[in-house]
Formats: sequence, structure tokens, C-alpha cells
Amino acid sequence: MFFANLKKMSKNAVEIKGLKKVYGNKFTALKGVDMTIKEGDFFALLGANGAGKTTIIGILTGTVLKTGGSVKVFGVDIDKDHNEAKKLIGVVPQEFNFNIFEKVQDIIIQQAGYFGIPRGEAKKRVKPILEVLELWDKRDTKAMELSGGMKRRLMIARALIHGPKFLILDEPTAGVDVELRHGMWSYLKKINKEGVTILLTTHYIEEAEELCRNVAIIKTGEIIKSAPIRELTNGMEEHTYVVELSEKYETITLKGFEFERVDETTIEVVVKKSQTINQLINALDEAKIIVHELSPKGNKLERLFLKLVTD
Repeated sequence: MFFANLKKMSKNAVEIKGLKKVYGNKFTALKGVDMTIKEGDFFALLGANGAGKTTIIGILTGTVLKTGGSVKVFGVDIDKDHNEAKKLIGVVPQEFNFNIFEKVQDIIIQQAGYFGIPRGEAKKRVKPILEVLELWDKRDTKAMELSGGMKRRLMIARALIHGPKFLILDEPTAGVDVELRHGMWSYLKKINKEGVTILLTTHYIEEAEELCRNVAIIKTGEIIKSAPIRELTNGMEEHTYVVELSEKYETITLKGFEFERVDETTIEVVVKKSQTINQLINALDEAKIIVHELSPKGNKLERLFLKLVTD
């Protein structure tokens, strides 16, 4: 695909320094945010509603005016050369914002025209994008006739038509079924490998854990944590394991471990950083508990995120 032609640059994809935004001299949405996204990264920006994620995206894309600070996209200052910066960015917003009476293919071709792409070239680009997003058969269908998931995929296709170096995904899989979501994940991983830097916001924390390498967590307009996801999750003070039992036990005692019963044959055991899985297995053996299956409870990032934003 045309992303394969993206040239590697030594610059960071995004450099945000001291970013501030005050609405109406009353509400401070951003309190001096510093954030760097390296070229080629798949980066997650996580936070509760109202934390400041949408404001950052709005400033990056030119729909929100910042109060202070600086923003550069591949070294291009968004204030000094907004048009050049805009060419580098593709954005998939939360809300549908296309003409519902237009056909799918026409919506994407029209978008290409805004970036100076000739109609003939745009038509060539449309097919591979729509095929991988499973929309090619709907190319002559009016947008209003699409399901919610199809409309979401149309937004992604439209954002990619000009071959941006930096793609912003604001809740990209909201309303998309599980099977299709995983298909979209594969496609996003593919274009990321081809050189597209991606910024993702999502309420599906498992999505960030599956796709992203680095994460910044924002709370009330401030970045409270920024690090590689693996580093964050590996550094957690405790992990939870799901233990499926081979039979029902009226009473269970596990020396040295905290646990909760999920149902008659399942418990969740907390293993602290100072403890090991072997110690858990030994404790289960000493308690004469026969284990059918033992597995880590999924989504460590979600548990860390909840702890950080609620502290």
C-alpha cells in the first residue's frame, strides 16, 4: 500500500511542550502537558471522560485553539505552518461527521481532493482500503444505510486516503463487534509496521494493551504517568490469577495468599510482587486443592489505569 513509501525521519512524530488550554477563563482543560510520541510508535492516550484527551486531539488537528505551549508534528510547528502539519495527520473522530446522503466511495474520494490528490489516483487508493475494512461491497451504498460499525470503518478509510504519516484514532472501534474489532486491529498493526505513527484513545483498555507500545495517562488536564506499557504492567505490585478448581470446596484456606471466590469452582488469587507462581502452586497443594486450570487474569493495564485515576 502507499504507506510503504513513507520515509523514516529522525524527528519525533509529535512534540508537545507546556500545552495549556483554558475555556472562557474559567475551566482549565490542560495544565501544561508535555508529551512526546516517537516516529513509528503506536501510542495510547488514556484517561477518563473530561480528562483532556479530546482537547489535545482538537489542538493537534486545528479544531481547538491552545492557550499556551507548543505543538510540533514531525518538526512542523502547528502555529507556523498549520497547512503543512495538517497534511501529515489523518484523524478518526468520535462522532460521525460525513454527509450521510453520499455514497461510501464518493465520501472518500472527496476527502482525497482536499489534499490535492487527483481523482484517478484517489480511485486507485480507495479499493485496497475498503477491501481490508470489508466495505468494498458497500462502495456505492449511501452512508445513511450503513450499520454503526460500517460507519466507523468508513471514518477510518476516509482518514487514511491521503496516506498520512500520523494517524489519530479517537475511540475507533466504538460500536464495532468483537470479530470485526480484531480484524481492524490486524489492519492497524499492519499500517503501523509500514511506517504510520498512531495515537489511540480508547475506553477498551484491552485494545491499548493489545496494540500499543507506549502509553500516557492523563487526569484532570495533567499527564500522571507516561511509560512503555510493558514496563508499567511488569512493575505492578501485584497480579491476579484465575484458578479453576476440579471440584467444589466448601472451605478454602490458602496460606499467605489473598483470594476471592468467583463461583463454586473458581477463585481469583492475588500474587504480590514478592511472591511467585510456584509459591501459589505449593499453597494450593498444601490445602489439598486440585486445580483444573490456572491462568493470569487479563488486562493488567486496565487495573493499573483504574488505580491511577481513582487515587
